[in-house]
Amino acid sequence: MRKRQRLFDHSAHPRRQSWLDPVDLWMIGAIMTHDAAVFKAREIASRVLARSAGQNDKAGRFSTEAVVSLGESGLLGLMLPVDVGGLGLGPRTFAAVIAALAEADASVAMVYLMHIVGAATISAARQSAAQAVTPILREISAGRHLSTLAFSETGSRSHFWAPVSRALRNGNGVRISAKKSWVTSAGHAQSYVVSALAPEGAGPTDSTLYLLAAQTRGLSVAGPWDGLGLRANASAPIALDDCQVPADCQLTDDNGGFPAMLNVVLPLFNLGTASVALGLCRAAVSGTASHLKSARFEHLGQSLGESLPTLRAQLATMQIDTDGLSARIDDLIEHLEKPRETTMLRVLETKAAAGDVAISVTSAAMRICGGAAFSKHLSIERLFRDAHAGAVMAPTGDVLREFIGKSLLGIPLF
Repeated sequence: MRKRQRLFDHSAHPRRQSWLDPVDLWMIGAIMTHDAAVFKAREIASRVLARSAGQNDKAGRFSTEAVVSLGESGLLGLMLPVDVGGLGLGPRTFAAVIAALAEADASVAMVYLMHIVGAATISAARQSAAQAVTPILREISAGRHLSTLAFSETGSRSHFWAPVSRALRNGNGVRISAKKSWVTSAGHAQSYVVSALAPEGAGPTDSTLYLLAAQTRGLSVAGPWDGLGLRANASAPIALDDCQVPADCQLTDDNGGFPAMLNVVLPLFNLGTASVALGLCRAAVSGTASHLKSARFEHLGQSLGESLPTLRAQLATMQIDTDGLSARIDDLIEHLEKPRETTMLRVLETKAAAGDVAISVTSAAMRICGGAAFSKHLSIERLFRDAHAGAVMAPTGDVLREFIGKSLLGIPLF
């Protein structure tokens, strides 16, 4: 019998059996490593996501079973500190888990991405909010709480860092009315990290971040989600109608929202969306190669891949571009692990490049697979639509290029 792979670090529990199943080890309190987390993500992708991704996409159905599986695995607390029950893992594991999920279902990968970024923002809350957020962080780590971000607004569109809504003082807390758009997991998350202009904020970036429970009076899903791509991630609008937010649910100081967006949210979000793009590219390469092997010219006695060298060349280009994106993501991870002068430039570049690569690779897959792809006999068409979502997801590729150009010329970004 083949030995089970050793996936967990038992330095904290030296007397425990080393060759138990990963789930058994997690249940008895072993420390999850990078390899174990990625193993669990791939297992969930294979067992839960792959079998229902196509139908969920067609129906626009949010995968509650995927969220339950991610919670049971411990992955909802991936980057939270161990003192609140989290795994304490970093951006390298985050990127690998996202890519593994996206290879099976990019919609679930985006739900997970927004949750992890939301959880990181809650975890970075100011000290005065600690008593209120610590129980929530423990619930997240226990797999019982899904969070997300609610930043974008109709009035400022893809400039998510500039809310047009304003918090109003009300006793020890504030009241917020806003129309938030593109809220991933809308109606399914247990909490929302919400932005609003600070009560005395003077400029468009003088924002503050707040944590609103899903059951907050006045918070509601304001419409359906029926997108071209990422159809199963419930990115619907939500309305905040005079919502009361207590003082201990203010996550940042007044006017501290923009720095949190820049330093906590943007690096993880851009890394995560690039990793979604990588998963899509890997799935496209795999699906295209499978089609070229299985589809045949019966009259020639050859597969498409054997018969047409032009298709082999296009497949090779897809693989080269996919590996190039993987290398770019690795470079960004190294910059996040060891920040330096060029780190923010890499943050901006990586999402912009990833969007282009994902569209190019999935478009090539559509051409190579031809009628089988366009008639939706393959999953390639879903990958193609999902890839295009990244280009319009704030910050968009055009906005990122504007930031990069200004940075290179020494022009202030805001």
